[in-house]
Amino acid sequence: MDLSYTPEEKAFQEEVREFLRTKLPKRLADKVKTGKRLTKADMEEWHAILHAKGWLAPNWPKEYGGAEWTAVQNHIFDVEGNIAGAPRVVPFGINMLGPVLLAFGSEEQKRHYLPRILDGTDWWCQGYSEPGAGSDLASLKTTAVREGDHYVVNGQKTWTTLGQHADWIFCLVRTSKEGKPQEGISFLLIDMNTPGVEVRPIILLDGEHEVNEVWLTDVKVPVENLVGEENKGWTYAKYLLQHERVGIANVGASTAAMGHLKDIAGKQTKHGRPLLDDPYFAAKMARIEIDLEAMKTTNLRVLSEAKKGGSPGIMSSMLKIKGSVIRQEINALTREALGPWALPYVSEALDEGSNVPAMGPDYANGVASEYFNHRKISIYGGSNEIQRGIIAKAALGL
Repeated sequence: MDLSYTPEEKAFQEEVREFLRTKLPKRLADKVKTGKRLTKADMEEWHAILHAKGWLAPNWPKEYGGAEWTAVQNHIFDVEGNIAGAPRVVPFGINMLGPVLLAFGSEEQKRHYLPRILDGTDWWCQGYSEPGAGSDLASLKTTAVREGDHYVVNGQKTWTTLGQHADWIFCLVRTSKEGKPQEGISFLLIDMNTPGVEVRPIILLDGEHEVNEVWLTDVKVPVENLVGEENKGWTYAKYLLQHERVGIANVGASTAAMGHLKDIAGKQTKHGRPLLDDPYFAAKMARIEIDLEAMKTTNLRVLSEAKKGGSPGIMSSMLKIKGSVIRQEINALTREALGPWALPYVSEALDEGSNVPAMGPDYANGVASEYFNHRKISIYGGSNEIQRGIIAKAALGL
C-alpha cells in the first residue's frame, strides 16, 4: 500500500484545509480546543455547515445525499478536522443508523429517514445497552410483542448518549425467546415522542449530562418501523458495531490530541527546561506516536476494504482495542505533563459564558475532563475484553 498522497489527494487536502479555514466558526473551534462543552445548537450548526457543503455523510452513496469519499479522503478530513478543532459529527444517524438502513432497510425507509438525518430534522440516539446487557448484548430483555399492526415495547435502555436531545431511537428488542438469544432480536425505529417513552438523566463524574436511561412502557411502534426481517436484528447490530468500532479508533482525534500534548510539553518545564527535552518523557511520547502511526496505516487498510464492499471483520475489533488504548495513553501523559494544572477541575468552568475560573491556562482546560470521560472508550462499542475474545475466536479458532 502506497502511503504517499497522490496529487489528487493532496489537492483534496488543501480543499479541506481551505474549507475549515473559511467555514468552521472560530467560536466553535475555540470551544473544542479549550475543552468547553458544546451545546446542542453548536452541534447542529456544524451539522448544517457540512450538509450545505455535501460533506456530512462521506460514506453514503451520492444517490442518497452522500459524498462517496475514498478511504484516503475520509482519513484526510478526519485528521484535518480534528487538528482545526472541528466539532465531532454526532454519529448516531450519519455513521450508525444510515449504513444499516442503506444495507438492510426498505426503499421506503431509505427515502423517508435518510434525508431527515441529513437536514437535521431528526436527531437519533442508540438503544442497545441495558442493565445487565452491555458487552453481553445478546442478554437484552426489552421486549416487543406484535399486536396487529403495532409492536408493544417494554423495557429499559441505559447509557443512551445525548438521548435528551433525540427525536428518534433505534433499538434492539427481543421479539422471540426461541433458540439462541441472538436469534430472537429485532431492530426497531421508535419515535421518542411516543407515549410511554421516558428519558432520565445520568449525570457523570465531571458534571456532564451526556448519557441517560430510557424507559419504555407499553410503547406502540408501527410494524413498518421494523428494519429488515423480524428476529434478524443481531445481524444488523453486528454490522453497525463493526462500523462503530472503526470509528472508535478515532485516528483524527488522537492525532490532534498528540499535537496538543507536544504543545504542552514544549511549554511546561522540568528543572528549568521544556519537558520535550527530558529524555524519559520524550521516550514515552515517542512510543505512543509510533503506535499511532501504525494505527493510521491499519485504519486506512480497513477503510479501503470497507469501501470495496468488504466487512471490517475482526480488524474493526483490533482497531477498537488499539485506538482506545492509544487515546487513553495520550490523555494520561497529557495530565502528567500538566502537573498540578491537571487536578480535578470545577465542572462549571467548562460551560460557555461561565464566570467560574478554570484551574490553569486555556490549554489545560478539559484535560482532566477528557481523562476521566475517556475511561469509557475501552468499554463502549463492546469492551476491549470482548473484542479480544472475538479476535481469538475468529482468527485462532479458540
